[in-house]
Amino acid sequence: MWYEMKRDVKKMGSIMTPILIAQLSIVIINFVNTTMSGHAGTSDLAGVAIGAGIFGPLMAAIVGFLMAGSPIIAQYVGKHNVHSVPAVVRTGLYFAIIIGALCFIGYFFAIDSLLSGLSLEPEVEHIARYYLLFMIGALLVISLVIPLRLVIDIVGSASISMKLFMLAVPCNILMNYIFMFGHFGMPRLGGIGAGIATLLTYLFVLGLFIAVIMKNEEFMGKEIFSNFKQGFVDWKEYLSIGVPNGLSILMEEGLFGVILILMTKFGTETLAAYQVASNFANLLYIIPLSCSMALTIMVAMAVGARNYELARRYRRAGLAITLTCSLLTMAATVLFGRVIASAYTSEAVVIELARGFLIYAAGWQFFDAVAAPIQGVLRGYKDTKVPFLLTVLAYWAICFPIGFYLDHILNFEAHSYWLGLDFGVGCSAIFMVWRLRKIEGKYIDDLEDEEAPKFKSSFDKAHNKRSYKPQKSVRKLTAELSKVVEKVRCDGIMNAFFLNNFRILMWIWKNKFHDLKLKVVGRASRAYVP
Repeated sequence: MWYEMKRDVKKMGSIMTPILIAQLSIVIINFVNTTMSGHAGTSDLAGVAIGAGIFGPLMAAIVGFLMAGSPIIAQYVGKHNVHSVPAVVRTGLYFAIIIGALCFIGYFFAIDSLLSGLSLEPEVEHIARYYLLFMIGALLVISLVIPLRLVIDIVGSASISMKLFMLAVPCNILMNYIFMFGHFGMPRLGGIGAGIATLLTYLFVLGLFIAVIMKNEEFMGKEIFSNFKQGFVDWKEYLSIGVPNGLSILMEEGLFGVILILMTKFGTETLAAYQVASNFANLLYIIPLSCSMALTIMVAMAVGARNYELARRYRRAGLAITLTCSLLTMAATVLFGRVIASAYTSEAVVIELARGFLIYAAGWQFFDAVAAPIQGVLRGYKDTKVPFLLTVLAYWAICFPIGFYLDHILNFEAHSYWLGLDFGVGCSAIFMVWRLRKIEGKYIDDLEDEEAPKFKSSFDKAHNKRSYKPQKSVRKLTAELSKVVEKVRCDGIMNAFFLNNFRILMWIWKNKFHDLKLKVVGRASRAYVP
């Protein structure tokens, strides 16, 4: 067992690490945009911050939707049905184009009313307006990258995507230098230049992904781009997985946005401290998020191969990694809270407040280490609808009311919403564990039912409109009797004798012990042998 765990953890690390570095590269790009905007000017920084605040949740939700291709492709690979992969990639590309077009339409219809409602200074509003325009273009491009990234990560290796995203970081820095500060003959555009730089960077990344896919026959580039026919089933499955996944992320991001607004009444120092603690917690969230993405791929491939025990092993390995990392990061967050806060600001009041908030953030890290990997496992099983509802329940029916009650009734002030977040994320972890146990049990039971020998008896004829599934006690008995049947299968006479007696025993068992609990399963009536 320990050998298997060690091997699974090693394999998980080989997939998770490149994904982690790729995600970190994207975070660095956003960090570079913010810091270089700050050097360009206060208005530029404010405009970029406003644009990022509006754009961030939207992009996260769309990326979550497009990641629906991950379990679909991985299950096809697990089934050795790679010929169906190009259709899934094309579906993702079509959705990316449609979503990008809708975002552009929404921008031109809503941008005026949206920015006017924020009561911004004219210069800040101008920067935010055009920064958002170019970021919508960047969203379209990165949406096209995601389906291509999935086929490379799953069919090939996640290390390829990692290298391509790492090349994006120096490209983004160079583009920011040129367009934000006006070098090489370009005008000085400040914060607007950050949007242009991001768009050009992701265009560069898209070109790299297309080149890699077309060059390597393993990624089926010709099949992806040569046939543009789509089936309704492909779209329906993508939507059934992607919509709940995207909405789940949007609900979570929306909650943090609402809490940020509610925190403004506690003053600038408290708001700044909240930003410090939440930013650091979100940075550490890359670890369970990357593990979640890796688990989706690995579990989906195991499920596609109908190896559900292997899927469970991968789940245990993923949780072992995230829980170990969370214990280390929690200890570092609690012990070095002052140092962490000092890296963000030099104001003593903000540092002290942030230090206290970081202790609450440490609670997130543990619960996220449970919830995020399990969400990835559930996506591997293509289960997203119920987890979405559970996420809404945890965040909006538990987290938000608790925080609101602690603030307005018990006057816990800013600590109210941190306690509410800890409760909400903790409940989310508990809900996900419950859902995982149910899904894993369902798949194991279905596999046993399909592999079990089927025996019909006269009892079945009397109940052809109802169907039953024996509980464990009955299943154990039928399993033992089926072993006896197998031993004498070579003798036709004895085989027939035992089968007839077996039918009689089953009829006696079901009628004599009528008080046993029998579960209706809605299929043709038959006795199942596990």
